[in-house]
Amino acid sequence: MSRHGLAVHGLTVADRAGTVIVDRLNLRIAPGEVLALVGLSGAGKTTVLRAVLGALPFGLTLTAGRIEWHGAPVRAPRRWRRRTVGFLGQDPASALHPLLDARTAVREALPRSARDGGAAERALAGVGLDPADIGRRRPHQLSGGQAQRVALARALAADPELLVLDEPTSALDPAALALAMKRVRRRRGDGRSVTLIVSHDMGLISELADHVVRLDPGQGRETNDAAPRMPVRPEAAGKPGPGDGSVLQVHGATIAQPPGGAPLLSDVDLAISAGEAVAVLGPSGSGKSTLLRMLAGLHPAEHGQATVLGEPLPWPVTERSPAALRALALVGQNPLDALNPARTIGAALVRPLRTLRGLPRRAARAEALRLLATVGLPAELAHRYPAALSGGQRQRVALARALAGGPAVLLADEITAALDARTAGLILDLIDTLRRDTGLAVLAVTHDPAVAARADRVLRVEGGRLHAHPSSHHDDRRSSVDVL
Repeated sequence: MSRHGLAVHGLTVADRAGTVIVDRLNLRIAPGEVLALVGLSGAGKTTVLRAVLGALPFGLTLTAGRIEWHGAPVRAPRRWRRRTVGFLGQDPASALHPLLDARTAVREALPRSARDGGAAERALAGVGLDPADIGRRRPHQLSGGQAQRVALARALAADPELLVLDEPTSALDPAALALAMKRVRRRRGDGRSVTLIVSHDMGLISELADHVVRLDPGQGRETNDAAPRMPVRPEAAGKPGPGDGSVLQVHGATIAQPPGGAPLLSDVDLAISAGEAVAVLGPSGSGKSTLLRMLAGLHPAEHGQATVLGEPLPWPVTERSPAALRALALVGQNPLDALNPARTIGAALVRPLRTLRGLPRRAARAEALRLLATVGLPAELAHRYPAALSGGQRQRVALARALAGGPAVLLADEITAALDARTAGLILDLIDTLRRDTGLAVLAVTHDPAVAARADRVLRVEGGRLHAHPSSHHDDRRSSVDVL
């Protein structure tokens, strides 16, 4: 085995307008080593991974540089990927075939000679999933953390020589995170395996990486360090509910996964007031994301009632009034699913501005640019397609799209998972400002202590129930997060 491993020489990537995204980047990873790419959201980290794999999305072009594997240029990227690479992307649920269950998705990544004999089941068990249960589920029946672990099992199943991981732990609870780190740690020092990681989790980086390369604005030129601005004018957010001021109330809701199956969450009672932030914690697969999807009208409730802004809230989204559609906005865990790949970012933002707020076309276009500025993104991204954005940029676009209709309640699912710490702080500051100035209420599912620490209340999913934490003091809430 050559000692050269993976080498990247003078990698340069530009978009269709000629803007340089990655500029003359050099990398070298020897067998048995782990190299981590870090930097602000939008600095070009995911673009580097895609360029190395010869799989740049439409709109981006490799203008210079070469990739070498064990001292020889990579000349047939697709064949090389199939033979050599295990890849976990930033949107794992999108990467899993919607018609294949988890077991079949993992089996597909194995050599034909290894597809029998329980290898797929062992791969699932190796990332903490029960093959008898999870193995039969399709992607839409998995939580974000479960989908991420299935995708990780798929990437690791064939013990690839080159493992490429893009934010591999963003949706994982601490127990699942420990298992994922254990699997990657086994590759270090084995004299064979090369691992390339992108992550904002500096704890993960410090424990796993032999080398750390930071992408600065000179190498990835899209980084926008400006603080988010505040042009959004949510029209519904300040409207209080009846009586106690609750904008959203849920009584006795039961959720099953799949619908009609065994209950996942039972007897959910919940009330959120204008301007209040409530965080929901719990292990992956416990029903946190499904709760948000139920409130957004995307997953049917088995039982229970809800009201929003004092009016009854039908569970199916197709039966909701225009006011109810505007009142609740979901930022899901997988922003790539929420953005039409055939529409530009500008078009994705203009649509809710016209349909939910009734703005004329010209005003909607101007407001779309202001929304991008709100979440700290440059106006030039309006002309790009989702595949040409980094995961962190897509996450911020999804937030801007959710804010476009002026919601009363923001349903936020792991809203900081794809963001670096600085950008995450700016986004949380933005949301706090909206809460204070417009009365926006927030229900946030998270594994991020920084998100939960800002909440007015913390709820925890345990044993199929939603429990309030006994203390309302900030310090006690912080402690509850630290031991999650």
